[in-house]
Amino acid sequence: MKRLLDILGAGIGLVVLAPVFLVLAILIRLRMGSPVIFTQARAGLEGAAFTVYKFRSMNDKRDERGELLPDAARLTGFGQTCRRYSLDELPQLWNVLKGDMSLVGPRPLLLDYVPLYDESQRRRLSVKPGITGWAQINGRNAISWPDKLALDVWYVERQSFWLDIKIIFMTVLKILKREGISAPGEATMPRFMGSASKNHE
Repeated sequence: MKRLLDILGAGIGLVVLAPVFLVLAILIRLRMGSPVIFTQARAGLEGAAFTVYKFRSMNDKRDERGELLPDAARLTGFGQTCRRYSLDELPQLWNVLKGDMSLVGPRPLLLDYVPLYDESQRRRLSVKPGITGWAQINGRNAISWPDKLALDVWYVERQSFWLDIKIIFMTVLKILKREGISAPGEATMPRFMGSASKNHE
């Protein structure tokens, strides 16, 4: 049932939102250049690596040593708008259609984080990652890493079709309210430093 919801939701979303994809692609190309799509290896089901797709929201500005500047210096005004309304996440509908992700589940995090999870936190890897999830409607990026990962585990232990439907509808409301977009004092989010970390995502 969950996979059927994923296929129908992602398929319909890709068709209905095709004009939005086109407009965003053109604007990103004009404002930031190529590439339009940002790709990155993330941890999927059981920690297996997969490539996640997002609309690009940062430029490639570097310092005198050729290293990328911090996120705050590279996040553009247009990129902030895309993040505010989660428009940068739309290409992940293709990840869902491919089967790498689900519409609902723990957010896919960096592969570097996998060895840092404690035994309980690793349970979040027992389901496919999602475009949205229980943590996203209960604080998103404004809560601590331990709280966020605990909410992911809560979802894994109680997942159901009706819970997924609830999360999808609540996600729409949260996006409209523009809550929890970034961690306090951060342009995006600090890195997860381990199970004892008090950082925010």
